[in-house]
Amino acid sequence: MVSVAELQRQLNDSLKQLSPERLQVLADFAAYLANAESEAATQELLAIPGLLERVKQNQTTSKTQYSSWRTLRSDV
Repeated sequence: MVSVAELQRQLNDSLKQLSPERLQVLADFAAYLANAESEAATQELLAIPGLLERVKQNQTTSKTQYSSWRTLRSDV
């Protein structure tokens, strides 16, 4: 398996050879891939039963009901 650093190096080498038009196509495709990955992650989270409801409930919780993590954990 190729490392991320090696893939980035290969990509950078290839980028230097592309015309501005091809760079735009590549930028558009990279944005598409990032969006698809983000959408997949969102769908994975939404598939967790009750997660959205818990998040919405936590958004309505008064900040006075929260405790600082520093008072709860002394080991970090």
